[in-house]
Amino acid sequence: MKADLIISNIKELVTLAGLEKPRAGYLMEDLVIVYEAGIAIKDGMILAIGSNAEIMAEYQSNEEIDATNMLVTPGFVDCHTHPVFVHTREDEFALRLNGISYVEIAKAGGGIRSTIASTRDASEDLLFELAAKRINKMIRQGTTTLEAKSGYGLSTESELKQLRVIDRLNKELPINIVPTFMGAHEFPSEYKDSHEKYLDILCHEMIPAVAEQGIAEFCDIFTEAHVYSIAESRRVLQCALDNGLKLKMHADEIEAIGGAELAAEMGCVSADHLGAASDAGIEALHKAGVIPVLLPATLFSLRSKTYARARDMMEKGLPIAIASDFNPGSCNCDSMPFTMTLACLQMGISPAAALTASTINAAFTISRGDRVGSLQPGKVADLLIWDIPGVNFIPYHIGSSAIHRVIKSGKSVIIEN
Repeated sequence: MKADLIISNIKELVTLAGLEKPRAGYLMEDLVIVYEAGIAIKDGMILAIGSNAEIMAEYQSNEEIDATNMLVTPGFVDCHTHPVFVHTREDEFALRLNGISYVEIAKAGGGIRSTIASTRDASEDLLFELAAKRINKMIRQGTTTLEAKSGYGLSTESELKQLRVIDRLNKELPINIVPTFMGAHEFPSEYKDSHEKYLDILCHEMIPAVAEQGIAEFCDIFTEAHVYSIAESRRVLQCALDNGLKLKMHADEIEAIGGAELAAEMGCVSADHLGAASDAGIEALHKAGVIPVLLPATLFSLRSKTYARARDMMEKGLPIAIASDFNPGSCNCDSMPFTMTLACLQMGISPAAALTASTINAAFTISRGDRVGSLQPGKVADLLIWDIPGVNFIPYHIGSSAIHRVIKSGKSVIIEN
């Protein structure tokens, strides 16, 4: 049988195959590895996986990649990022080193608000150019599917502009990008003392415009004591739901104010951050089937002494995901391998669980679990070829890429010498 590409002589092939739902609890440790394996790919999709002997006997191709002594895994699914902006905020990094907290910086007019003016003024071409450079770096780190949020304009015109840029990035870059509307990222300066007026704009202007243009799949909101209250968040999320958007939340990042419980109440696909989630919040997520997305690089960047309770969530039977939270302020991290490292060292999960969290479980948080995140026939051929001994080496190694090839939809997009 004819294939477009065969990858042969794979020492270890991590498939994460076998389930049609996220891997929860102890199942996150089960990577479903095929040894001395081969893969046949056709039309960008996985045609067959088996022993190398089986694949080489049954399939022929004009292109073959010899993966002798190499590891193959699914491509990373980075399910929480903010890549469309102009300026980075490294000066705030220096302020935090001097003891000024993230919340203090935000209340003084820094943080998210400080990114808004430049994003509002920027052309779509400039935003595209800057974001494309950032995302190409993420691809080199093994990310093959990306969720990208708006949220740095906080006006109808600017939010739609960012979402158009995200759509263009999805069409022009060798990566699949899932768009999320996040007009409720902060209250813009002109409405910082009149929240009700901005909530009216969100619910009666922004969200209907986003829905009408079909330019976002999800709606997210920053639910935290210094930003959107539980009541305000419920109102925005209900409006988004009424307009056909699926729901996500930045929940309980800094304080346990009931964000996780609200995510459960509203039927969110995911609740993200959860650095301060309570026992009741974790229980609510479990009962409602909401996937926790944990962002250890953010807490690392903010010099947090505590991290999200990943092991407690796993023991409860939750299918955790992890993501980079790449953004211009609190976490300028574009590396999923480093995110895995932090998940292991700071949250105490195993390398196997960290890989599961950053591939198949992450795919389900953006409603792509049936297409990407695992390697099995009928799924998109998004995979990484690593010149390393095994999975444990991914988070163990810090500081440079051990990826030999990034393959997106059956085509090599990054090849390292």
